[in-house]
Amino acid sequence: MSEKRKKKVGSIAIPFLVTIFIATLLVGGAVYFIYHNFIGKKDDKIKEPPPRNGSISVSAEDSHTILLVLDDPEAPSDSNATFVLMRSVPYKKNILFIGVPSNSIFYSQKENTQIALKDKYTRGGAQAAEEFIEEALKIDVDKYMVFDVNSFEKVCDLLGGVNYPVDIKLNGYPGDGTLETLAADEITKYLTYNKFPGGEPERALKAATILSYMINGSDGDRIATNFDRYFSEIINMIPNTNVTAVDYDKKKRAIQYMFNFGSGISIAACVDGTDAEKDFIPSESFISNLPEEYFGEPTEPPTRPT
Repeated sequence: MSEKRKKKVGSIAIPFLVTIFIATLLVGGAVYFIYHNFIGKKDDKIKEPPPRNGSISVSAEDSHTILLVLDDPEAPSDSNATFVLMRSVPYKKNILFIGVPSNSIFYSQKENTQIALKDKYTRGGAQAAEEFIEEALKIDVDKYMVFDVNSFEKVCDLLGGVNYPVDIKLNGYPGDGTLETLAADEITKYLTYNKFPGGEPERALKAATILSYMINGSDGDRIATNFDRYFSEIINMIPNTNVTAVDYDKKKRAIQYMFNFGSGISIAACVDGTDAEKDFIPSESFISNLPEEYFGEPTEPPTRPT
């Protein structure tokens, strides 16, 4: 009798357990369906990663050339303006500064006569100097910026000054090539010094080199982060430029990318050539062999920073 009862209890228990198991699956499936399709949708949206704001392409189209001119109206009458080309290639994270001697001359096919850079600048300003350099060096110059002492020193302050091997007796420095920390006013005095042994070509090279040192010694992330403010402060101080707010908006993200992700991004050079008494004649070989990395066709695909 007891064996029959055990058999009967066992025969009832098995279907009962199976029924509970199936019911659990059904209820669990229904709960999952409701959560996944109604409640869980809200959570899914919260868990999605945020969009990658500000993603842009940096390409060869962002490369540009600007003529930088330091012109101190209060300098001695025998002093000349300082001319430096800045070639920026943001997608390669490269900047090339090229010093252009102020006493450069060449024979202009357009004007059918020999012309001099400092004469063109004196008579026609920065635009005329830009035209001189375009024809003499056979390159396109996009914009120009003419700095007086105040605006140039503002740039030096924003970049944080420079450590540079000073080789002239300046403000008590021995002038033996010792690395010195130069403040903004000292940089201006150095670049407007008109008695370098190598004349205007040496001064032009010094100007390009100091600008390169300042860029490489600056805090790239700080510059990129504060670039809008820096541009506003500088552009409002510059007495003469054809750089506009529209130009800035087109290039600023690429420039910020260059400062954010570049390291030692700048190098310096000077137009090579020969002295002709008080004048300087640019070398045709130099003009024909401007660095391919800066002036050649793009060799790398566009970069997409975030």
